[in-house]
Amino acid sequence: MKPAHPSTLASHDRMRRDLDFTDRRDYDDAQRGFIATLPDAHNDADSGGAPSWSMKPYGFLRGESPDTVNPSLWRMSQLNAIHGLFQVTERVYQVRGFSLANVTFIEGDSGVIVVDPLQFTEHAREAIRLYRAHRGDRPVTAVIYTHSHRDHYGGVRGVIGPDDVRRGVEVIAPFGFTEESFSESILAGVPMRRRALFQFGWSLEPGAMAHVDSGLGKAVGRGGDGFIAPTKLIREPVERHVIDGVEIVFHLTPGTEAPADMNMHYPGLRVLNLAENACHTMHNLCPLRGAKTRDSLAWAHYLNQALDQFVPHVDALVVQHHWPVWGSDRIGEYVAGQRDMYRYLHDQTLRLMSHGKTPREIGEELMLPGKLSKQWFARGYYGAVAHNVNAVYAHYLGPYEGNPAHLNALPPEHGAKKYVEYMGGADAVVARARKDFESGQFRWVVEALNHVVFADPSNRAARELSADAMEQLGYQAESATWRNSYLLGARELRSTSQASAPKGVSISPDVVSILPLGSFLEYLGIRVNGPKAQDLAARFDWQLTDASGTDSHRITLSNGALNHLPGAHGTAADAVVRMSREQLGRLSSGRDALLAALDAGQLEVEGDAGLFRQFVECLDEFDPMFNILEP
Repeated sequence: MKPAHPSTLASHDRMRRDLDFTDRRDYDDAQRGFIATLPDAHNDADSGGAPSWSMKPYGFLRGESPDTVNPSLWRMSQLNAIHGLFQVTERVYQVRGFSLANVTFIEGDSGVIVVDPLQFTEHAREAIRLYRAHRGDRPVTAVIYTHSHRDHYGGVRGVIGPDDVRRGVEVIAPFGFTEESFSESILAGVPMRRRALFQFGWSLEPGAMAHVDSGLGKAVGRGGDGFIAPTKLIREPVERHVIDGVEIVFHLTPGTEAPADMNMHYPGLRVLNLAENACHTMHNLCPLRGAKTRDSLAWAHYLNQALDQFVPHVDALVVQHHWPVWGSDRIGEYVAGQRDMYRYLHDQTLRLMSHGKTPREIGEELMLPGKLSKQWFARGYYGAVAHNVNAVYAHYLGPYEGNPAHLNALPPEHGAKKYVEYMGGADAVVARARKDFESGQFRWVVEALNHVVFADPSNRAARELSADAMEQLGYQAESATWRNSYLLGARELRSTSQASAPKGVSISPDVVSILPLGSFLEYLGIRVNGPKAQDLAARFDWQLTDASGTDSHRITLSNGALNHLPGAHGTAADAVVRMSREQLGRLSSGRDALLAALDAGQLEVEGDAGLFRQFVECLDEFDPMFNILEP
């Protein structure tokens, strides 16, 4: 790690002049209603080793911002380091700073309603212990998932278990929740987890020259995760329910921060919960880890509905990241500002698209209006204007920007070799890049040297100089996710060995074991190596047994494609495969695990076991640490 370049120091000075750092209202709000916390919010992982969560390594977040951190991001990093149990209003409490997200506790007539039980079991368990230590040993009467991202449901087994559901504890979620949860975390799980390492900087150590924040919260943490399926789905645009004596108006917001998402109004408590649709940052319309693009027009529309229907009737606004807002005037200003931000991003991107501008051109030109851009809640700690422009463009037109020169460009490795050849060779490129680095042209240095690294990954001079430039871009970045990506990119470029996968990159067998069989088979389908399997024709009945009975699907493999439907082929099946749910979780890693189970006689295959083995041998194994910065 190297010190800040003079160009980086100048960038920080401009930031200090442009924004009002004397405005301390967010610091006051983030600490309002504080009741208690655990020392450093520390809790150990059930599996041992590194802690599940700890704020202790972030003790350096004091005083003025150092040279190596954007001053605005430093401010947010300090705010996200505030942790503990807080009272929002009568009967509404939050535990913040115990995970990436918040958990909200709503006290009902006979117990407590838990909204978003955090990402990992350990996080949720410690949060509810803290709540009960100060509010009494209230039983959980319902769990509500606001949306289909794992940091809002993965810790559910820390607050309830399957026996609680059987006793009548409701688990409430927006329509489509289960399908969207599995689509994101399982089907696209491998590349998404690798890219998430950059977004959240999982392997960066805390420090002023490395990890300071994640924008939405401090960090991701680690631990055990699980899933308990919803027992009640909210299906109508607006639904009213009374849960443990608390009236809740559910407001569906599909396609906003998540494909399955909802806000909530608690009329009797005069509180509005906008989930993750109005946090104290510009959000991502497509996160760096990857996801389905989010509809910024719908996002603005649903915030406009909330502003009209709910905001006039509330005294407090909570969100499932960051801190609350109090007072009708400030809430109205806040929600209106968030609405205008997403609408402006949408409309101005479409306007410039209609002038024929490409995503890069729009991202370089588009800025938020001056008044809005100076609002702390509109700063890009998690999202960024340029990246969100790409998402809006792709949402409407896809990734191709219309220039036939880019219609079928050479793949990166082959194209890079030609670029370097045209530029006069690697040594000439590095020499020119070194001069541009000294003058602070870090974006161009990274772009130019990327070609050298892809043309020759062993070129240490190019790797080191590119890392130096990425490091300075990270120091300058206001977005925590951009900072993390640049700094981890610099680390991987400087490394002489392949990065190893931290815990959490692989898909959890515990989660797979509770998948519906159809969802598991969709996950299995993306592992089928089409060229290997293209001449293989097979019909299998796959039966999954557990305490509740047998779940059976009939599988057809033809033309390298795996299709399935509920039911059975019967006598037309080439083989019948039977396994327990426990086995399903253990075998979720793919080919090698299935072949080992076949060899050990742990799988029951009735019929043509040889054909089933041929099918298994056509499954791919995935390396969750595939290269990103080099071929």
